[in-house]
Amino acid sequence: MAVRNYETVFILTPVLNESQVQETVEKFSQVLKENSADIINTEAWGLKKLAYPIQKKNTGYYFLVEFTGEGNVVDTLELAFRRDERVIRFLTTVLDKHAVAYGARRRKGEMNQQKVKQSEAVAQ
Repeated sequence: MAVRNYETVFILTPVLNESQVQETVEKFSQVLKENSADIINTEAWGLKKLAYPIQKKNTGYYFLVEFTGEGNVVDTLELAFRRDERVIRFLTTVLDKHAVAYGARRRKGEMNQQKVKQSEAVAQ
C-alpha cells in the first residue's frame, strides 16, 4: 500500500481542562506513531464556536494534524476517535499534491506575507 498525505481535524468537548486536552491530543499522536505514521504538523486552533450544537454543546477545542502513512492508519485513528467520548467530531481527508504544497507554504508563513503585501497594495 502506498504512503499518502492526510489531514485530520477533530473537535474535543469544551468541558475539558487544559491538561485533559493536552493528554487527549497526545493520545491520538501516539496512535499515529504506533502505526508508523509520520506527523508533519499539529495545530491547536483553540476553543471555537460550533456552526450548530453537537451533544448540546456550542463550542469545542479544534485541532489539526497533518501526517503521512498507509491507508490502514486512518482506520485505526478513526476507531480511536470513535471510542473516545471526549471527541465530538472528526474529519480525515487525503491531500493531493496541491494541498500538500499549500500546507507547506502556510506553515512557512508565506500566506501571511502575501496577505500583508496585498493589504499594503490596497492601502496605497
